[in-house]
Amino acid sequence: MAKRKEESVSKPPSHKRQRQEHTNEHSDESSNEEESLFLADNSFSLTSTVGEAGIIESIQLKNFMCHSMLGPFQFGSNLNFIIGNNGSGKSSVLTALIVGLGGKATTTNRGSSLKLFVKSGETSADISVTLQNQGRDAFKPELYGDSIIVNTHINLEGSRTYRLKSKSGTVISSKKEELLGMLDHFNIQVENPVSVLTQEMSKLFLQSKNEGDKYKFFMKATQLEQMKEDYSYIMKTKENTRLQIEQGVERLKELKRIYCEEKERYESIECVNEMQKRLEELKHKMAWAVVAEMEREIQPIREGIKAEEENTEKFDQKLEECQIKVNEAEEKCKAIQEKLITVNGEAEALHTQCMSSKAEVQTRRKAVNEAEVLYNRVRTELKRLAKDDEQLHNRIEEMKKSAYQASEPERLERQRKITQLKEKLKALNDEEIMIGQQMDQFQQAIYKHKEEFAKLKREDSDVRQDLDAKQKHLRELRDSRTNAFKRFGQHMPSLLEEVEIAYKQGQFKHKPVGPLGAFIHPKDPELSLAIEACLKTLVQAFCCDNHSDERILQQLMSKYYPRGARPSIIVNKFHDKIYDVRHSGVHHPEFPSVLTALEIDGAAVANCLINVRGIEKVLLIKSSYKAREVMQSNNPPKNCREAFTAEGDQVFNRRYYSSDYLRPKYLSKDVEAEISLLENEIASRKAQLAASQQRLSSTENEIKQNESHLHHHRQHQKELQIKIRRTAAEIADLENVDEIQYMDIRVLEDVAEENKKKMESVRQEMQEESRKMEELNEILRAAEKRFQEIKEKMNQVEDITNPIKDELDKADSEVENGRRRLQYYEDKKKEHLTCIKKHKELLAAKEKELEEKIAQARQIYSERIEVSRTVKSLDAEMNRLRERIKTEKSHRGNTEEIIQRFLDAKERYEDANSKVSNLKKFIRLLEEIMTQRFNIYRRFLRLLSLRCKLYFDHLLRIRGCSGRILFDHKNETLSITVQPGEEDRPAPSNVRSLSGGERSFSTVCFILSLWSITESPFRCLDEFDVYMDMLNRRIAMDMILKVADSQCHRQFILLTPQSMSFLPVSSRIRILRMQDPERGQRTLSFRNRNEEEEDD
Repeated sequence: MAKRKEESVSKPPSHKRQRQEHTNEHSDESSNEEESLFLADNSFSLTSTVGEAGIIESIQLKNFMCHSMLGPFQFGSNLNFIIGNNGSGKSSVLTALIVGLGGKATTTNRGSSLKLFVKSGETSADISVTLQNQGRDAFKPELYGDSIIVNTHINLEGSRTYRLKSKSGTVISSKKEELLGMLDHFNIQVENPVSVLTQEMSKLFLQSKNEGDKYKFFMKATQLEQMKEDYSYIMKTKENTRLQIEQGVERLKELKRIYCEEKERYESIECVNEMQKRLEELKHKMAWAVVAEMEREIQPIREGIKAEEENTEKFDQKLEECQIKVNEAEEKCKAIQEKLITVNGEAEALHTQCMSSKAEVQTRRKAVNEAEVLYNRVRTELKRLAKDDEQLHNRIEEMKKSAYQASEPERLERQRKITQLKEKLKALNDEEIMIGQQMDQFQQAIYKHKEEFAKLKREDSDVRQDLDAKQKHLRELRDSRTNAFKRFGQHMPSLLEEVEIAYKQGQFKHKPVGPLGAFIHPKDPELSLAIEACLKTLVQAFCCDNHSDERILQQLMSKYYPRGARPSIIVNKFHDKIYDVRHSGVHHPEFPSVLTALEIDGAAVANCLINVRGIEKVLLIKSSYKAREVMQSNNPPKNCREAFTAEGDQVFNRRYYSSDYLRPKYLSKDVEAEISLLENEIASRKAQLAASQQRLSSTENEIKQNESHLHHHRQHQKELQIKIRRTAAEIADLENVDEIQYMDIRVLEDVAEENKKKMESVRQEMQEESRKMEELNEILRAAEKRFQEIKEKMNQVEDITNPIKDELDKADSEVENGRRRLQYYEDKKKEHLTCIKKHKELLAAKEKELEEKIAQARQIYSERIEVSRTVKSLDAEMNRLRERIKTEKSHRGNTEEIIQRFLDAKERYEDANSKVSNLKKFIRLLEEIMTQRFNIYRRFLRLLSLRCKLYFDHLLRIRGCSGRILFDHKNETLSITVQPGEEDRPAPSNVRSLSGGERSFSTVCFILSLWSITESPFRCLDEFDVYMDMLNRRIAMDMILKVADSQCHRQFILLTPQSMSFLPVSSRIRILRMQDPERGQRTLSFRNRNEEEEDD
């Protein structure tokens, strides 16, 4: 803001009640601060002096707008009213004031260009404004005097010229800058709507309901908007300056480079001789540096030879240790082989015993079953005889009771019936015996068929398992058509993809190799089965370089394979070359080893199989007869551990193992032939399975049929027994009738006696059968016990054999590893001795060369110089010096020119450096000032808002209203709420709900509030009361009069079409009454009201 005039203020008592204002930035202001601010701003001085500088003394118009001549108008120093009807020229005076003091045409809202203000038919327009220039704030009083006359000339082209004159009419200046300087000095703001409110702006402002427009009006009136724009401009300027600094820094680098180059040239004038002297010194140092460097080269060779000679003893010690371990491993292997031979002999003997014992058990079990059948038959017969004996005794007793009671014919008839019934009884007994024999036959048939069914069931299960394995193998072979790795399992391609991704991500130090079977290819397809039988699970194994890679591979495998079913992982250091096994491998003129029978992709795979399986020591012999002949002779091939036949049989020196493999699963080359063969075998197995199912079904039907026959015979036997008992009962009943007859009774008694003898005989026979059955059971249990003991022994021997085999394989591997390690250290020792010999030869050559270099150095410089620098650095420096000396001698040019160029480059560099430094300091200072001023701006905004709110509240209370102004600085809005009348009415209303007069009155109060916080020597309002009723106009006018009376150092110019007859008589009030213009009239006369009253 421009400078403010000082005021002397008094402090009348204030009856303003305390209240709180709310804004966005400061929601809580203390009552004491509000009171102090209000009193400081609202205390009016009645003793203020009359304004002396910047107020308008007069204004005169010529050919301006529609007026040929208006004025001159003489204004009072305090309150001035220009009244008159519409069209009388009131607004023209205000427009001329704006244009005459440098305002834009658009500010007046009367035209977009200055040429529009020239009266029609005229070539130019003139405006003359006289400003008072007295007191301590006068502008250049020594030039202008007590008044400054501003003449403004406007032509038809729209251009404008100024002439500033003194009170005597002398032209002081015609520059616009002088006018602007004067206006800034007086703080005159003709484009500020608070200082000069035009008619159009007044109507727009009074009718506007937009809160954003009110906020903009407040910002423009207080010049805070101009401050904000200035800050933005300064920040842009600062950024531009920063860019200039960056460009200056780049330019400074270039100037520094030029300066350094010129400085180097300048210094090179004096240092050429020094460089030549330096070059000689470097030559001397160079000669002895070569000697020192060679001595440094020889010293490590000497130390290395000494260290290598000391290491020779370590190699000897290692060789001795390896030899001891090989001997121990061979002894251990031999002992395990002997142990295995003994155990295998026991196993074969036990197998023979087991087979004979099993046959004995089956025979004994059959004899027990037959004895059990006989025993059951005798027991059944004994039960039948006991029942007969009981029935005979009962009949004899009955006959004795009824003896001699029946007549003779009846007795004969009974005798005849008895005879018939006895014949029937004999037939039933014979049939029962036959049924019993048939039941025994059915029982034996059921037992036989059940044994056959169990055997068929086991065979069926074996066929099914074999079929499932072949079908799985067939699926893998079919999948291998599109992906060869699917042959090694359905999860193998996914696992290999995971390994590839992990390797690309850097998780592996070396990419694992596997499955190993994918990297080996038999040269002879007929040996594929033999190789696969030799390698076994190694075909699916992986090989890793180190244990860290092995752990990562284990984690990847866990996603696809459960623990215990994962492919093996072998940790074996990767090498670029295959091990040299010429001395440790088997060599046979007729048969290949596994190593030579394979084409292996990669040294890592070959070395892994050599280390783990010893494939260089395994022969492949197609014929089993030939294999036995080669391996089990008294003189087997050297370094040969074992051999494999084309059928996959494993042949050792003293033992032979048959293979479980029928054909190769992974290494066969002809996949289609393998698929075809498997399909045929699967079809054969399916046919075999179907036949087996038929036999099972037939056997099961036989069992069911025999069981059914056995059941029917048992039912029939029971029925026969019932019939026999009934028939015997009938016979007994009939014989009871003739019991009186002695002969019949004697016969029954004889029958009973004979039946008892039979019972005794049958009982003895049953006891004999029971004894035989018990003896047979004892024999069977003994046979079963022997068979079980033999089986347990076989299991024990088998449990012992498997670990011995594993131990033997492990011992063989240890022997091979030991021999390989022994061979490795022997080779290493040879290499070591060769290396020592080469190093000694190199040392002798180096020492001879050193003597020659020392002789050459003494020729260059006799005394030895200790040099710490390398030959390379000395040579580089010598080359640079030679090049510089040569360059200086050929391109040095004029010495004076070199000096002048150096001084110019130095001056330019220092000047640019100074400017960049000053700009950097300026930026830092500007940032500090802007931060400080912006904080002041924010505080200034808060204080002006608070003062405006307090003054607005005070002016409303004059009329008996209440209200408030709410500032939202964040959203840049200003809202006015007013409650007309008494305070007990409803809550304050927005100005939109007020009447036109009330809204105009509240707006006037707002303008007066803005006057209280802005400084200007004069204020102009045009038709401010246009929408007010008489009551509000009087109240507003009273407030304006009070403000004008309290601020008598300021000038007020009010334009209104209303009559101001109600105004009080005062020397500070001047009313200019304008008449309606007539055509051709050039001047409007007016009189001061006070003068008129004096005339009256």
